[in-house]
Amino acid sequence: MDFISVATLLSFILTCALIESTPGPNMAYIAVLSATEGRRAGYAAVFGIALGLLIIGLAAALGLATLISNSILAYQTLRFSGVAYLLWLAWDTWKFKPLLSSSEVKSLIYNAKFFKRGLITNLLNPKAAIFYIAMLPKFMSPDYSSVSQAVILTIIFVMVATIIHALIVTLAGTAREFLENDNRRLIIRRVLSLVLVGIAIWFAISTGQKI
Repeated sequence: MDFISVATLLSFILTCALIESTPGPNMAYIAVLSATEGRRAGYAAVFGIALGLLIIGLAAALGLATLISNSILAYQTLRFSGVAYLLWLAWDTWKFKPLLSSSEVKSLIYNAKFFKRGLITNLLNPKAAIFYIAMLPKFMSPDYSSVSQAVILTIIFVMVATIIHALIVTLAGTAREFLENDNRRLIIRRVLSLVLVGIAIWFAISTGQKI
């Protein structure tokens, strides 16, 4: 990658890691999901989140994200759709569900459901698009194609984010053994659903002003 020095690349990776380590909708959702549904569901959601981040990054590279960020209607539509989706996830978490068998957990249909949820959570987050618009140019050189640079930096960002999200799933998934008791699991699901409501409120407030 001639357009970026080793020092700048390391700085970009560190920036990505710090941003993705900050509590937000993605971190909260996959932690809740992994604790209540297990690591397979969490990893499926991580891949959905990664695809969502990649799609938004490519949109930013092509200039589509700029159009969205400059349109109040488009921005607010994404914003409130994201809030509504998080609230729906909170309600889905609140409801009691019996612990699935190992064969059910391994089901492709089951995992695809959480892959789709991770994907949708990201696509409805306008701040993800604005992150690319605000941050990527700081690490790009005017001497090379902006599109190719944006694509490469997007891929790096998605890789860093995916590693961090996978670590969160691994750690949160250890709680599943504790949750094999129905009463404990019900209490934890209710608490975590309230956490998701809090995240939805925080998301609504934090996206009220564009970064």
